[in-house]
Amino acid sequence: MLYPELFKQLEAVRWNMEKDVPWDSFDPSLLSDEQAQTIKMNAITEWAALPATEMFLRDNQDDSDFSAFMSVWFFEEQKHSLVLMEYLRRFRPELVPTEEELHDIRFEFDPAPALETLMLHFCGEIRLNHWYRRASEWHSEPVIKNIYTKLSQDEARHGGAYLRYMKRAINNVGNEARTAFTKVGVLMASARRTAQALHPTNLHVNESLFPRDTIQSRLPDPAWLEHWLDTQIKFDAVWEGKVVDRILHNLSLLMDRSFKTVQELNRYRKEISKELAAATSPAAPTAPAAG
Repeated sequence: MLYPELFKQLEAVRWNMEKDVPWDSFDPSLLSDEQAQTIKMNAITEWAALPATEMFLRDNQDDSDFSAFMSVWFFEEQKHSLVLMEYLRRFRPELVPTEEELHDIRFEFDPAPALETLMLHFCGEIRLNHWYRRASEWHSEPVIKNIYTKLSQDEARHGGAYLRYMKRAINNVGNEARTAFTKVGVLMASARRTAQALHPTNLHVNESLFPRDTIQSRLPDPAWLEHWLDTQIKFDAVWEGKVVDRILHNLSLLMDRSFKTVQELNRYRKEISKELAAATSPAAPTAPAAG
């Protein structure tokens, strides 16, 4: 089981919200109203760990190891939302999200293949790590800069934990896992070609609620994410390239094969898909012997 070891590793580096955040360093002159609004939106978005955990537990009922790990992931992700709300409570109390605003993003996700969902959230952790690094650079107020740095480091560690479960899946089911991971990897590494950010909180997950079936669509300001990325933290092609490079690098390690471009990964995906199809298709009937 991976959960006991991951629990120890994450607990050893876990930060304390009261002791490790430099609250006394707050400088009100360095926080604009515009910046404070983005903190509120991030706080609500992080609350989406709640419906995501409910999805993971539902779709991984046959995997108690991974389901137990969700206790750590869920705790740390909810703390992200909590520390952002605590920042607002102390310094911009009028912007603290209401319980209704938080609850509005708790809705059921349609069932999806567990391995593809695992890869999707692995890529999501990589992307959030880079988004929060950029957010920390954009902000000038020292306390929120420190908080976003802590969040980015947590997301990187969560990505590493998901990677451990992905390695285990390849050891257990081979090409079934490789096919799922490369399929989602091609999608998530092609974000520069899409009109919107590719992240679990911005993907449609409940057909019956369409079009309000993404986390972002249920925020108080549904257009916030694109504005935050494009105009505020300026998550440009250079930063997007860093995300793609990390996805390709980790998949290269995972598959024991080098992928320099999304096109190379896609070719490998097609190869593995053919191998999997050949291995799982029923054998062709043999001709009766002549007699």
